[in-house]
Amino acid sequence: MNNKKGKIIDKLIPAAVILLVLIVWQTACSLKWVPGYMLPSPINVVKAFVTDFHELMINSKATLYEAVLGLTIGVLMGFFCAAIMDVLPSVKSALYPILVLTQTIPPVAIAPLLILWFKYGIAPKVILVVLVSFFPMAVGLLEGFQSVDSDMIKLMKSMKANKWQIFWNVKFPNALGAFFSGLKIAVAYSVVGAVIAEWLGGTEGLGVYMTRVKKSYQFDRMFAVIFFVSAISLILMEFVKLLQHYSMPWEHVKDK
Repeated sequence: MNNKKGKIIDKLIPAAVILLVLIVWQTACSLKWVPGYMLPSPINVVKAFVTDFHELMINSKATLYEAVLGLTIGVLMGFFCAAIMDVLPSVKSALYPILVLTQTIPPVAIAPLLILWFKYGIAPKVILVVLVSFFPMAVGLLEGFQSVDSDMIKLMKSMKANKWQIFWNVKFPNALGAFFSGLKIAVAYSVVGAVIAEWLGGTEGLGVYMTRVKKSYQFDRMFAVIFFVSAISLILMEFVKLLQHYSMPWEHVKDK
């Protein structure tokens, strides 16, 4: 009973904080503490969202397609890269510093180069999503693979298991937690990466729509896009949590 109350309180506290922020925000706008052209009120943002809902949904299809395609490629590349680095320590020594170095370059700096090299099609947008989602997957999986109990590996070797069997029966299940942790980060990065790439050019997508309303100084619509992108990221992260729940049932046995 106490555990259920604790979970309810944990959910109510963030909701209360968000509600408080919205109240303060609306009050500041209503009392003209902040000029309307600088910060639209939450009510105006909601009105803009309702008015442009159809257009937002149309543009979100392009953004989601780019995000999902790039995320899928990034996850697969991260998995194989982590597996190779785990099996071959020499590859890890050579590749890992390069992976860390790539994360010091902001996506906004890479995007113009991708547009220059691959023009304004879908390719540069997908590539940017791959780049931002690859690192958390590769690093998370590598740490999961290498955090296996050494006694388990010794036990498998004593049973004449080969490296492939040890990987799939011991290392991969052990890395599932790290996999889903990295996937939650990669999912959020993928949507943001797609929007950033769309800022620099294109014909459709939430980033293109955001650029258009910004140039026309429709900041209520711009805030509506920002919150919509955040909502999409949160929904995708909740989907990953649900997938993790059903993929790792042993983690929830103790809660029953």
